[in-house]
Amino acid sequence: MLTRALWVSFIFLGVVAAVSGIAWTEVTNQLTKPHKSYSGPGVFVTIAPGDSTSVIANRLMHEGIVVDSRIFRFAVWKNDLDRALQAGEYYFDAPLSPLEVVDHIARGRVYLRTITFPEGLTVAEMAKRFESESFGSAESFMEAADRVELVSEMDPGAENLEGYLFPETYSLPRDATADDLVEEMVAQFEVAFTDELRAIAVEAGLSVRETVTLASIIQKETGSAGEHTTVAAVYRNRLNIGMPLQCDPTVIYALSLAGEYDGNLTRTSLQFDSPYNTYRYGGLPPGPIAAPGGAVLEAALHPADVPFLYFVSRNDGTHAFATTLREHNRNVRKFQVEYFRRRRSGS
Repeated sequence: MLTRALWVSFIFLGVVAAVSGIAWTEVTNQLTKPHKSYSGPGVFVTIAPGDSTSVIANRLMHEGIVVDSRIFRFAVWKNDLDRALQAGEYYFDAPLSPLEVVDHIARGRVYLRTITFPEGLTVAEMAKRFESESFGSAESFMEAADRVELVSEMDPGAENLEGYLFPETYSLPRDATADDLVEEMVAQFEVAFTDELRAIAVEAGLSVRETVTLASIIQKETGSAGEHTTVAAVYRNRLNIGMPLQCDPTVIYALSLAGEYDGNLTRTSLQFDSPYNTYRYGGLPPGPIAAPGGAVLEAALHPADVPFLYFVSRNDGTHAFATTLREHNRNVRKFQVEYFRRRRSGS
C-alpha cells in the first residue's frame, strides 16, 4: 500500500510532467542531470530568511542554475527538504543537478571567504592584511579595533583591542564588515582564554591585561614553540626580582606607534622615551604589543621551572639561556660577536 507521502510525490510528479509536456521518465532523469546556463565563471544567489521553495526555485532558474523551477521543487519535495533550505548567499560555478543544488542549499554551504591572521601581528598589521585581501579598508579595521566595550568586562581600562584580536583563520560572508570580524576575533579570544587560565592568572596576581601583555612579549621574542615556557620563565623571574624586562620587541612597538621604526634597532633606539620601552621603564609595558596565540597564553601562566634571567639568539630560531650575567656574556660573544665576525670574514 502506498504511503500518503509517496502518493503526494506521484501526484506532484504528474503535475510537473503534465505542465512541462514531458514524460515522467524524463522528469526523473532531469533530477540527476547537471545544468548550467549562466555566463561567466559563476553566479551568486541570495536566499533570504522566509523565502518559499517556489521563490527559491524561480530565482535559481532565472540565474541559470536549474533548467526548470518545477523540477527543483520536485527535488525538494522528493527528499522532504522543504523546511531544510537554509538562508544565505550561495555561489555556483559548475554544472549541478537539481538534486545536487537542493543538497547544497539544505546543507547550508553558503559562500564564505577566509582571512588568516598569524600569531604575533599587531592591530595595525592586521588592518593592512584586512585591506590587502580586499575585505575593506585598513581604516575601518582600525576603527573597529577601538571598540573597547567588547572587552570591558575583562579589561575595563583597555584603550584599544591590541592583544585581544585572536590570531586565527576566519570565514566571512561577502557582506561582512570590519566590526563583524573584530567581534568574532574577540569572541575567539574569550574561548581561548579559558576560565581555568583566568583562575591561574588571579592566583599568580596577574590581571587579564597583564597576562596578555606578558604573552604578547613571549610571542614576539621567540617563534619556537618549545621555548615559550622558558622565555615565560625568564620574564616572570625578572618581574619577581624587579629586574627590567629589557625586551627589544617592546621598543620596536613603541617606535612603530610613533611612526619612527625603520626596521633597524640601534642603541639610540633603546633610549626612546615611551612607557612601552622596557629598557627605560620597569615592569610590564602598559598593554599588549601583539596578538598572542592560545599556546603562548598558556605558556605565560605555566612558565618552566628554571632560574634563567637572560637569553640571546643562536641565529637559528632558538636561543641560548643563562642564569648569570657572566654566562650570558659568554653566550653573546659566541652567538653574536663571533658569529657575525665569522660571517663578515666568510669563514
